Amino acid sequence: MTATIDHSSGLSGRMTGDVVLPGDADYDDARRRWNGTVDRRPAVIARCRDAADVAAAITYARSEGLEIAVRGGGHSIPGHSVVDDGLVVDLSAMNSVQVDPATRRARVGGGALLSEMDAATQEYGLAVPCGQIGHTGVGGLTLGGGFGWLTRMAGLSVDAMRGAEVVLADGRTVHASADENPDLFWALRGGGGNFGVVTEFEFECYPVGPMVSIGMLFYGLDDAAAVLRLARETVPTLPPSVTFQVIAMNAPPEPFVPEAVRFRPGYALVVIGMGDPGGADTDADAVCESLRAGGPPPLFDFRSPMPYVALQQMIDEPNAWGVHCYDKSCFLTELSDPIIEVVTEHVARKQSPLSVVNVLTADGAYCDADGDATSFGGERTPRLLVFIIGLTLPDGVGFEAERDWVRAFHTALMPLAITDAIYVNAMGSGDGHGVSALYGRKYERLARIKAEVDPENVFHRNANILPAP
Repeated sequence: MTATIDHSSGLSGRMTGDVVLPGDADYDDARRRWNGTVDRRPAVIARCRDAADVAAAITYARSEGLEIAVRGGGHSIPGHSVVDDGLVVDLSAMNSVQVDPATRRARVGGGALLSEMDAATQEYGLAVPCGQIGHTGVGGLTLGGGFGWLTRMAGLSVDAMRGAEVVLADGRTVHASADENPDLFWALRGGGGNFGVVTEFEFECYPVGPMVSIGMLFYGLDDAAAVLRLARETVPTLPPSVTFQVIAMNAPPEPFVPEAVRFRPGYALVVIGMGDPGGADTDADAVCESLRAGGPPPLFDFRSPMPYVALQQMIDEPNAWGVHCYDKSCFLTELSDPIIEVVTEHVARKQSPLSVVNVLTADGAYCDADGDATSFGGERTPRLLVFIIGLTLPDGVGFEAERDWVRAFHTALMPLAITDAIYVNAMGSGDGHGVSALYGRKYERLARIKAEVDPENVFHRNANILPAP
């Protein structure tokens, strides 16, 4: 077993960061991942402090025949960021964020969390388009695309990416941008973790906040079909500064929720206005008024200014570390009547109050971006991205039932979905057969670049792109 080798003596002298081994006091904490269903025991964890440490860890792992996993924020749901009996390149200490407000650029360490990036950019009233859970890692999210609250306004995380420092499989550290290693830069922007370890990102930032406007109209399950039809009518009319989501969820136990409604399952129509730095977005108010007038009466209607950083961490608590999670996703062109039938039927079957269904709108800036400029798989046409997320508490009680619910829901929805589009960040460990379909016409180019920078497929714990022959 590789775990019996003294990796400390072999690796510690090569890097400035810490080396964590089985038996060390902090080993169990270091190997933990966000998804509590993932329980793997690496032979060695290299807590890297800079690109030189990353290169040393990769070189050592290859010399010892150790499989490599790369950990940024630790949010990989299938557990790609940890490996039994292998080496984990842990980037969590590489979390610096430097913002230049004059150029609206941010340099972000490969191990930074979204909350750390948001806090640094918001000091200057700026933001990078990214995800919606603050303790998610910037790296993993970005390399696969990066949907979130700013998608309609500023596109995906890969659209805002302007450069990267990358450690390749052979230990070389290179810079990738539109002018330097442009093929690698293209591949990184959507190709997942297939091409190397990104130790620093450079992003373009956009003016956002510091306050935004939030509106939430919540409806019971009995009004599901009417609410989804109302959402269908609303999406094409949205102003550019307004983000809109449909979330099937249990009402939160918050002060603004009437006590009789708390924990009740239903549907939330969430309206976020980004157009006023003080959070008084009149366009968002108009959308909320239109929703209220055009559909059944909501069980509650909450509207308020909110700090952008609070919006970005709004669902951190129900998605706390240790929850048991299983998810699947698909793209839809619209909420057609047959899709509404599937959604209403399956949402009513979920058991865990933590499980949710998120329907994100992808149009506006998402469609304005040049689809050929990045390797992101999926056409830049208006669409909806649906996440079906089964969640239970860290004790795991009821998890198998929620996993079965996700699978059945997804199976029923797929015949009505956009069949040639899959979101790489929501691909599970059993979805590898779909990788070539995911990238479509871009796959051949990705495979050629993979052969150039990682011909032995060292970085394969991902939605794996095989090196071209």
